[in-house]
Amino acid sequence: MAGAVRPLLSRLFTPNYIAMAGHSPSPTRRLAHLTRHLLASSSSSASGELSSVGAPAAASPTRATASKGFAAVLVCIFEDPRGDTRVLLTKRASSLNSHSGEVSLPGGKVEEGDADVKTTALREAEEEIGLDPALVSVVTVLEPFLSKNGLDVTPVIGILSDRSLFNPVLNKDEVEDIFDAPLEMFLKDDNRTTRKRNWMGMTIPVQFFDYEAEGKKYVIWGLTAHILTRAAAVVLQRQPSFAELPRPKSAPVTSKH
Repeated sequence: MAGAVRPLLSRLFTPNYIAMAGHSPSPTRRLAHLTRHLLASSSSSASGELSSVGAPAAASPTRATASKGFAAVLVCIFEDPRGDTRVLLTKRASSLNSHSGEVSLPGGKVEEGDADVKTTALREAEEEIGLDPALVSVVTVLEPFLSKNGLDVTPVIGILSDRSLFNPVLNKDEVEDIFDAPLEMFLKDDNRTTRKRNWMGMTIPVQFFDYEAEGKKYVIWGLTAHILTRAAAVVLQRQPSFAELPRPKSAPVTSKH
C-alpha cells in the first residue's frame, strides 16, 4: 500500500506547483486528498478559476468601469498538530500610506516579469514574510475580486506541507506582525458582524471577524475577510453558516468596434 501512495504523491506535487519538491516533506493524507481535489476541480474549470460552493455570483455588485490594474494574494493554508486547517495572515505596518495596520493576506500588484498571478503571490509572500516558494504547493486560483482601489485581486491558494519549515522573516517596512487563524472560522457566524460601508460610490455590506491569538486581538474585515470566506468554502467544500456576500467585480471590457 505504501508503495502505491508514494507515486501518487510524486505526481501530485509536480514542478508546475512546487519549485523544489525535494525540500518539502510528504504532506499528510488529508492535505494530499485536498490537493488532489483542488487540482482536479481547477483543471476541469474552463477558466482555471474556482468559485465557492453556493456563492451568490449572479448577484455580485459590478463596478461599471474596467479595473485599474491587477494584483494577487496568497491564501497559504497548512495543518496544525491537531489536524485543523489554518491560514497565514499578516498585519500591515502602521507606517504604510494605504491600509495601514490592517490584517491582510500576503500579496501585491502584478509586476512586469511575473509569469502569472501565482508567481506574483509567491514573490510577494517571500518579500513580505520570507516564505520560500519552494515550501508552497500552489493548487488553484479563485475568481478575481475588485478592491476599493480598482484593482482586480486574484486569490491564489497554496498549501504549506510542513509549517515547522517556515521561519518568518518580516519586512518591517510592510509587515508589522504575522499570525495564523483557523480557516473554518470564516464559514461561521461566531465573532462575525456585518456593517454598511461606502465602496467606490456604492453602499455595500462588509463583514468583520474578530479574532484573538497569543493575547493579541485582530479584526479581519473587508476584502480579506471576503476572500477568506470564499477560499474556506472552496477548500472545505461547504457553504458558510451565513448568507455569503456577493463578490465585487469589475465590468467586463467590451469592444467599441
